[in-house]
Amino acid sequence: MSTAEVLARFRAEVGAAVTRARRASGEIGERNAKLRERTRDLAVRARERGAEPGARATPSGVREAARGFRGDRGLAVEQVPEAVDVTAPVPVETAPATLGSSAVAGPSGQLPRVSDDDEDFSQSRILY
Repeated sequence: MSTAEVLARFRAEVGAAVTRARRASGEIGERNAKLRERTRDLAVRARERGAEPGARATPSGVREAARGFRGDRGLAVEQVPEAVDVTAPVPVETAPATLGSSAVAGPSGQLPRVSDDDEDFSQSRILY
């Protein structure tokens, strides 16, 4: 092969590589644009909805790490209220607690006989 042929072949291979790189870059750009749009839509929906009562708050350490990550990369860091301000405790209605065990029907569907013998492990109130 002559020098001219080698140089032409090299230029063709470099041109093809550049074309593939541009195509891949364009496809990735489109994919990233779709991802950014979806993320933006999800963020808007999350802001509109607010926190649900009783939702678990993100731990402060994780929030600080996220702020640092975004700040280090020059991204916008949105100021959001602390979790204490957003989430309210959920009122819970509980039945009064009764101490001790209660009899439960066994496999035969019958309640065990009542006795004071705590050593009898055949009683279903101990087993169940």
